[in-house]
Parts: sequence; C-alpha cells; structure tokens
Amino acid sequence: MKNLGKMMKQAQEMQSKMAQMQEDLQKSEHTGTSGGGLVNVTLNGKFEIRSLKIDPSIFNSDDTEMVEDLIVAAFNDAKRKVDEFSKNEMAKLTGGLDLPEGLNLPF
Repeated sequence: MKNLGKMMKQAQEMQSKMAQMQEDLQKSEHTGTSGGGLVNVTLNGKFEIRSLKIDPSIFNSDDTEMVEDLIVAAFNDAKRKVDEFSKNEMAKLTGGLDLPEGLNLPF
C-alpha cells in the first residue's frame, strides 16, 4: 500500500507541474519573421496572435500576394517556435518519456 500512496503523490505533483506548464505556455510569446524581418508575427502559446508588424516599404508595390505570403510565412515560423517550446517544456515535465505522436499535450 505504500507504493499506492507514493504513486498518488507523484500523480498529484505531475498534475501540478502540468498546470504550471500550461500557464507558462499561455504566457509565453514567440515571434516569427519573414522577408528578412519585413513581417513579424508574435503568437502566445495557444497560437493566438499577440502582434503583427509589417514594414511599410512592402506596400510600395501592387503585389498583395507577396504581402499575404510573407504574413503566412511569418505566422508559420512563429507556430513552429511555439511547437518547439511546448515540446521542450513537455520533455522536461515527462523526464524525456517518448509520448505517442498526436497526444497533443498539454492541450
């Protein structure tokens, strides 16, 4: 029975650490860039856009498709950074356990 109590305590600690990690992830901000810094998109850990900065010089052309592509590229760069940050934080929490792909923790 001692092992069951120990396991329950470890589960509670893990749950507490998971909640803290989720809070930290939500507060984190990650900026993606494209066009050599002409477009910057900052996302929080829940993939919500916190800011979008576009250098005015890219509006001097009539190529709206290029501007749209730069925004998408900057968003995707920021998303990759959020994913990487989340994966690293999860690895710290799980002690490097190789969790099944698609488990989508912590959300």
